[in-house]
Amino acid sequence: MDTRKLGGLAVSDICLGTMTFGKDTPKDEALAQMDRAIGAGITFWDTAEMYPVNPAAAETYGRTEEIIGEWLASRGGRDRLQIATKASGPNGGHTRGGKGFEPGNIAQAVDDSLRRLRTDHIDLYQLHWPKRGSYAFRQNWTYDPSRASKARAQDHMEGILDALRDVVAAGKVREFGLSNETAWGTMSWLAAAERTGGPRVVSVQNEYGPLHRLYDTDMAEVGHKENVTLLAYSPLAAGLLTGKYAGGIPEGSRAGNERLRGGEGDLHGRVTPRGLAAAQAWGQMARGLGLDPVHAAIAFVRQRPFPSIPIVGATRMTQLDHLLAGLDVRLNAEAMKAIDAFHRAHPLPF
Repeated sequence: MDTRKLGGLAVSDICLGTMTFGKDTPKDEALAQMDRAIGAGITFWDTAEMYPVNPAAAETYGRTEEIIGEWLASRGGRDRLQIATKASGPNGGHTRGGKGFEPGNIAQAVDDSLRRLRTDHIDLYQLHWPKRGSYAFRQNWTYDPSRASKARAQDHMEGILDALRDVVAAGKVREFGLSNETAWGTMSWLAAAERTGGPRVVSVQNEYGPLHRLYDTDMAEVGHKENVTLLAYSPLAAGLLTGKYAGGIPEGSRAGNERLRGGEGDLHGRVTPRGLAAAQAWGQMARGLGLDPVHAAIAFVRQRPFPSIPIVGATRMTQLDHLLAGLDVRLNAEAMKAIDAFHRAHPLPF
């Protein structure tokens, strides 16, 4: 497994996502998936205090971190891994009375995650989404950047970085990252770190894959020029690129489980006529090149001209095994040309 640098960390260039652990993925299967991942050389794992999700619920808050903690307690070898987790923003994750992360509570949020993870340090600590709001999860269609003033946003950033500076100095956190961020937000965090001496941003976890390429312009330039690595979540568009939704929403799928819980079952707005058509076209293109559609999508993210690491997650072990089977796939010039044509034909399909 190749590695990438995140500040002072060297991490595997594939990251294991864990957001289903403790809900759609039962604990015993989650433990087995972690065994399988580390056996394959995936030593970089991502979680969050609000996981598991779809939906997030008060009764399951923190359960995924607890399952990872159980794995660490039973298997040992903490030094083999780099663990990333996230603090929930306001009105999310049933945390801190809906206040999200603030200068006065970020240290306690770190301590709570450490307790659940049964470890003495977090390798990468991320802010799950900006306090001022985000255009992630289809909010880009109605995004309003005027909701928060520049001065309030910068004051909040400086306060958080002051608090995190102390947490880093105490050895509880090694590196700092963002999630669901914008180009302005990322650059502002970098500038605030220079002003305060707080930790510098080393990563941003945003949605990215063949069907969702908002990152490709301004954020890609920030990532390349500022050495901020993209941790690409949902590179398979929450399962659309596996082909399992071509004939509708199957029972036991992520969308099917969402419907059973009273949700829309549209994979956070990804299941649209254009989204389904694009997923079908991706499959036809990949197979025409002699490639598995899933393996092609992961390889595409790994080969971008900016620093990027795909986050791969699986509800079941068979899905993880399928992902692992394609880790050696590399796309040639013909495939990259075909992907460019595909993107022009299916831009922003959801």
